[in-house]
Amino acid sequence: MKWEYKDCQYGDIIRVKLGSVYHYGIFASDNEVIAFGLPPTAENLQNQQAIKVLATDIDVFSCGNLVETAVLTFKERMKRRSPEQTVSLARERIGEGGYNIIHNNCEHFVNDVVFGEKVSQQERSVREEWRRFQSERSNDQ
Repeated sequence: MKWEYKDCQYGDIIRVKLGSVYHYGIFASDNEVIAFGLPPTAENLQNQQAIKVLATDIDVFSCGNLVETAVLTFKERMKRRSPEQTVSLARERIGEGGYNIIHNNCEHFVNDVVFGEKVSQQERSVREEWRRFQSERSNDQ
């Protein structure tokens, strides 16, 4: 999956960079972006148990930052649900909780409603960095 700054279309996966992390959502319209929680600011992450899937507008979702749209590979396009199914599934999950920054975050949410797979590349990257750090630390001792 690649990312571009381009017009969002119905059912697209979108993201915005906030500090060192990305916040992901499903685009339905400028007035409706469905995401697992508000953008991950320190204030919004204080009570993870209160974080729910919600619909907001593109301005709140983006926090004034540039929005990137996923450009799917051919294989990803073949695997994805239709935009209509994607938005419908995302809407059905509005109000759902259980947020966990490592195991059940906004990236897990969008991949689940688009591809049926609850995965997060950010989580994988953090785990790989941690393994490297642990390995280097072991070698230094």
